[in-house]
Amino acid sequence: PVLDLGCGEGSTTARAATAAPTFGCDLSAELLRVAVRSMPVVRCRLPALSWVRTGSLGAAYSVFVLDLIVDGAAFFMEAARVVRPGGLLAVVINHPVYTAPGSGPFLDEDGDVMWRWGDYFPEGPSPTLAGGLPIAMQHRPIGDLLNWAAAAGWDLERLEERGLGPAAIAAEPGYIGQESIPRLLGARWVRRRPSS
Repeated sequence: PVLDLGCGEGSTTARAATAAPTFGCDLSAELLRVAVRSMPVVRCRLPALSWVRTGSLGAAYSVFVLDLIVDGAAFFMEAARVVRPGGLLAVVINHPVYTAPGSGPFLDEDGDVMWRWGDYFPEGPSPTLAGGLPIAMQHRPIGDLLNWAAAAGWDLERLEERGLGPAAIAAEPGYIGQESIPRLLGARWVRRRPSS
């Protein structure tokens, strides 16, 4: 089985079209009422996965959830506990360059879009708005994420960084000029097999 960590309404699982049985978990009962229409769901507060048997999953994934979890190291540890050796973990987050407190685009005196580097190295909350509501993104440098994953028994298989695509820029003209600014980070890890 595959677990969608922080499934929300289940839209990512619907698009993933995996051949393996997939189920989701989320804290929001309201979102789970929608997700249950397309998959089995469990209400929980991540990163705790005590309800999942050790080594029982072939894979787990998380899309825009890890950057909302305060204890990032525990996220990787719990995922490593429930995914069997050789299994996969995929994570998509807002890029740490984007979530650093004080980071953001600005116009220079010539009208060019530039990027203001915030306080990148300290880990901690970075207040922002999502859907018009205030939330606290949890900023961490890329090195912290990679080191937590490695310490939990995950071997990095692929890392991707992306900026905004043409559709996002067309939908929001305020994004013009931000094409080269990293907005997303995606990573795929393989659960390390025990040494013989």
